[in-house]
Amino acid sequence: MDGAADGAGVVGSVDAGAQKERVVTEEEWLQKWEAGKTGFHKEQGHPLLQKYLDILLNGRRGLRIFFPLCGKAVEMKWLADMGHRVVGVEISEKALKEFFTQNGLPYREEPVPGTVGAKVLQSVSGNISLYCCSIYDLSSAIVGKFDGVWDRGALVAVNPCDRQCYASLMISLMEKSSSYLLVTVLYDPNKHKGPPFYVPESEVKSLFGNQCEIKCLQKANEFTDAHREWGLDYFLETHFWALLKQASAYGKMSVEHFDLLVIFAFKVKSTT
Repeated sequence: MDGAADGAGVVGSVDAGAQKERVVTEEEWLQKWEAGKTGFHKEQGHPLLQKYLDILLNGRRGLRIFFPLCGKAVEMKWLADMGHRVVGVEISEKALKEFFTQNGLPYREEPVPGTVGAKVLQSVSGNISLYCCSIYDLSSAIVGKFDGVWDRGALVAVNPCDRQCYASLMISLMEKSSSYLLVTVLYDPNKHKGPPFYVPESEVKSLFGNQCEIKCLQKANEFTDAHREWGLDYFLETHFWALLKQASAYGKMSVEHFDLLVIFAFKVKSTT
C-alpha cells in the first residue's frame, strides 16, 4: 500500500513529484559529517538487520558483504567479527576514519588504481575495506561482486534522478547467489523535501523488479519527535529482500516458494 501509513492511521496514495527534482550535492553530505548532523547514524546498529540476519546469510560462512554509502555503520564490525569480509563506500573520509578509531581498529590507506582522488581504508586484519569516493566510481572490476548487501540509508539518500543508475550498479555487484536487504522509508514527501527520500514499494519494483525477485518483509512505524519537527505525521521503514531471478542460490522460484523460504528462515531462527 504505497504511501499509506499502515500503523499511523494515514491511508491514501502519495505523489512523490515534490521530490523528483531534489538534488543533494556531495559537498552537502560532507558538510553534514563535518558538522555532526548525522542523525541517520545508529550507535547500536539497526534492529532489522539483526532480525533478518539469517535471511541475509542463509547459513553461509565467509561471505563478502557490501555496505553502500556506509558512513560509520557499526554493523560492519559486527559482521566482520562473525568471519565475513566487509566492503563499504562513503564520500566522507571523516566518517570512515571515525569508524576505525571508534572501534579501535588499526587501518592503512591506499590509493585506488585508476580512480583519481579515491582511496581505500583497510583494516590491518584485511577483513574490512572501506572506499572513500563516490559510489559511482566503483565497479565490479574494482571491488568484485558480493554475496550479500545491506542497504540501509543508501537508496533513500540517492538523488531521485540517480536512482536508476544506482540500482543498475547494485545489480552489477551482486553474485548470482547474492541476498540483498533493503530498507526504504515512507512518509508524505510534500511535507519534507528529504533526504531521506520517500521510496515506495512501486519504485523499488520499478528499479529492481526486472532482475530480482522482491519480497516485502516488514513495515515498521519509526515515527519520532524528530519526524514531527520535520512537519510529518507518520514515518515508516519498509524492509525488502531481493534475489537475482536467474541462477540464484535457491534456483528459479515462484513468489510462493519465496514466501516459504522467508517462513523457513524464521523457523530456523526461533529454534536457535
